Amino acid sequence: MIITGYVLTALGALGILFIGLRYLLAPHASAATFGLPDWPREAFQSWLNLKGVRDLGIGLLTVTMLITATPVTLAWFILVTALIPTGDMLVVLRYRGSKALAYGMHGGTAAALVVIAFLLLLG
Repeated sequence: MIITGYVLTALGALGILFIGLRYLLAPHASAATFGLPDWPREAFQSWLNLKGVRDLGIGLLTVTMLITATPVTLAWFILVTALIPTGDMLVVLRYRGSKALAYGMHGGTAAALVVIAFLLLLG
C-alpha cells in the first residue's frame, strides 16, 4: 500500500505542477477548467497567475516531501493538503460556478488525497 501511495503522490505532484505551469503560461485557457464564471481579462490574469504560483509551490513541496519524508509524515502532509481542493470547491460553489467542476474536479481531488493519505498511513 505504501508503494501505491507513493506512486499516486508522485502522479498528483506532477499533475499539480502541470496545472500550475498552465495557469502561468496560458491563464485564460486554463480559467474555464477551474469552474468559476468569466471575469474581465485584465483583472483576472493576475489572479490566475497567483493560482499558478500556488499550484507550483504545492507541487514542489509535495515532491520534496515525497523524497524526504517518512510514509506517515507524507500521509499527514497529503491529508492537510486536501484542504486546498476542498476550499477551491467551496469557493466555486459559493460564487455560483460549475457544480460539475466543483464536485468532480475539486471534490474528487480532495477525496483522492484522503485515500492516498490513508494508503500511506495503513501501509
